[in-house]
Amino acid sequence: MQTLSSIFNIEMVKDKTAEEIKQIWQQYFAAKDTVYAVIPEKKFDLIWNRAQTCPTFLCALPRREGYEFFVGQWSGTELHFTALINIQTRGEAAASQLILYHYPELKEEKGIVLMTAEMDSTFLKVAEAQCIANQVQLFYATNRKETYGLVETFNFRPNEFKYMSVIAELEQSGLGAELKCVQNQDKT
Repeated sequence: MQTLSSIFNIEMVKDKTAEEIKQIWQQYFAAKDTVYAVIPEKKFDLIWNRAQTCPTFLCALPRREGYEFFVGQWSGTELHFTALINIQTRGEAAASQLILYHYPELKEEKGIVLMTAEMDSTFLKVAEAQCIANQVQLFYATNRKETYGLVETFNFRPNEFKYMSVIAELEQSGLGAELKCVQNQDKT
């Protein structure tokens, strides 16, 4: 398991405010081709508590031809995403295309959780990985009962789960629209 101190000098920031740490984190990762975030403590606690009872979920990634589904599986503070097609063909041996690492080391003292990612760039572009990462907040940190209800249905009543409801939620949120624009620009 990766620790925050292995990628970030915690000593250097212990006298800094949460806002200053957020800026340092963003500057550090801005130059790198990856996904990163600074999550407020309350939002992370909500996500974390829900992840304990519902450790898996399905995200939809807009592709040129419709959508591709990814299964998210929590393992401690890591969230592994694997393309559904890979799980269907390879089962347990399927490799993750995206791993989100959450670092709660500064949560108590500074009220923030830092997040970064490891991604398979042969499979995902940064904008696509970001779209998947944003869906964690969309589905796990929502105040809408119906939205989080999809996560519960996926975990407890999989036979009632409807893939299209994830797409509908994604489209309603507008998260997928940004990506469609990026993909359309890539065509040229």
